[in-house]
Amino acid sequence: MQGPRGQQNPGDIHETVGAYALGILDDAEATAFEAHLATCEWCAQQLDELAGMEPMLAALADLPAAQGTPAIGESLAARPSPRLAERLVDEVSERRAVKRRRGMYLVAAAAALIIGGPLTVMAVNGGSDSSTSPPVAMATSPAKAAFDVMTDKKSATDPSTKVNAVVAVEKKDWGTHAVLQLKNVKGPLKCSLIAVGKNGERETVTSWAVPKWGYGIANAKTEEAKSPLYVHGGAAFSPNQIDHFEVMTFDGKRLVEVNA
Repeated sequence: MQGPRGQQNPGDIHETVGAYALGILDDAEATAFEAHLATCEWCAQQLDELAGMEPMLAALADLPAAQGTPAIGESLAARPSPRLAERLVDEVSERRAVKRRRGMYLVAAAAALIIGGPLTVMAVNGGSDSSTSPPVAMATSPAKAAFDVMTDKKSATDPSTKVNAVVAVEKKDWGTHAVLQLKNVKGPLKCSLIAVGKNGERETVTSWAVPKWGYGIANAKTEEAKSPLYVHGGAAFSPNQIDHFEVMTFDGKRLVEVNA
C-alpha cells in the first residue's frame, strides 16, 4: 500500500489501517489508531475502501462446511479472490513487523469517535428497552455516500422474487469498488453480492444480514423497513472483466441478477 503524499517515514501509524480493518488490534492500539484516524484523510479513505471486507469475512466465517446441495457448494465457492485478500495480508504482516520494532503506544481517546461514518454493514440502536420494538438497522454512511456520487450504475428487478437491485461501480487500482442498493427484500436472510467474471470466475464482493422486517419495502410501517439497504465492497476484477452481479442467499437462492 502506498503511503500518503508528503510522508517520509513509511514505518508509522498509517501502516495500521489494514490491521484495524481486520479487527486484530488490541484495545490500546485500536484506540490509538482511531485518534489518528480523526485527523488523517488518507487513512480514512483507505479504511473506507477496506471497510467492505470486514463484514464479508465475518459473515463467511459463519458458513457451514462445504456440504449439502450443489447450490450451497456453489455459493460457498464464491469467496474473496486471493488477489484481493493479498492486500490485507500484506498490510497485517507489515503492521506486525512494525510492532516488533516499536513498543506499544497510548494516546487519549477523546477524539476516537470522530470518524466519517460507521464501518459495519449494520448499526443497532440499543437505546430502547422495549421488547416490541425491533432494533434500528441503518445503511452504512460510506456506502450510501459513495453510491450517491458514482455515475456507472446498472439496475434490475427479478420477475419472480420482485427484489430490486442497483449496482454502482468504479475502477480502482486494485480492481472494482462496488456499491449495492437493495429494495423489496424481507428477512431473516443472510446474503452476498457476487461478481461473476466474463471468464466464469465468481468473487464475493460483500455479505450482510437482512432483518425480518426487510429493506426498501414500499408499504412498510417503519422508516427502517422503507429505507433501502446500501452495502459496498471490492472485487479483484476490473470493471470491464465483470459480466454480471448476483445477489445470493447463503442457502444458494438467487434473489436478483444485474448485468454489469
